[in-house]
Amino acid sequence: YNQHKRRSHPFKMPSKKILMIVGDFTEDYEVMVPYQMLLMVGHSVDVGCPGKTSIDKIKTAIHDFEGDQTYTEKTGHRFALNCSLNEVDATSYDALVIPGGRAPEYLREEKSVIEIVKHFVDENKPIAAICHGPQILSAFPNYLKGKNVTAYPKLRIEMENCGANWIGSCGMAGAVVDGNLVTGQAWPGHPEWISKFLVLLGTKIQL
Repeated sequence: YNQHKRRSHPFKMPSKKILMIVGDFTEDYEVMVPYQMLLMVGHSVDVGCPGKTSIDKIKTAIHDFEGDQTYTEKTGHRFALNCSLNEVDATSYDALVIPGGRAPEYLREEKSVIEIVKHFVDENKPIAAICHGPQILSAFPNYLKGKNVTAYPKLRIEMENCGANWIGSCGMAGAVVDGNLVTGQAWPGHPEWISKFLVLLGTKIQL
């Protein structure tokens, strides 16, 4: 099955070129759902992982909320990449998506990831980060300082240590926008998080 097959779409608007940075055990829903939704409205999305190429796949993890003290973790799908991150020219992209899961905690240690993300930070391009995704942004405390953000709730201290204003009142189903940054707590917030991201992209959907 070719998940990257181009499809026609009914929306007339400028198409944006979006980069998504992932790694093994990125949260399953948080890579697949935004990827499909952004394609659905006509944007192009390149998904890359350091150390892997466009012919590789990543393993994903499904994080669920089942009444325990923290999320549970199950084996997810294998997601096929469609770009080689080491060949990416960040200047050619309009926006960045950072899913959550296990991956952000080690992706923020990757020099190539930091160099790419730095471009989006420095140029103030739209960034959408969800769940543990903001951990990558913690490498840029001056960017987060003073910004209203949310993330997986257990990242509150980490975000506050970067000088961010923690917004927990949005809950799992909400999202927070500050300038060109939109953050969410986890995949239950996909509708709100992606909706707000589309606004930053200038995407207009009329029913």
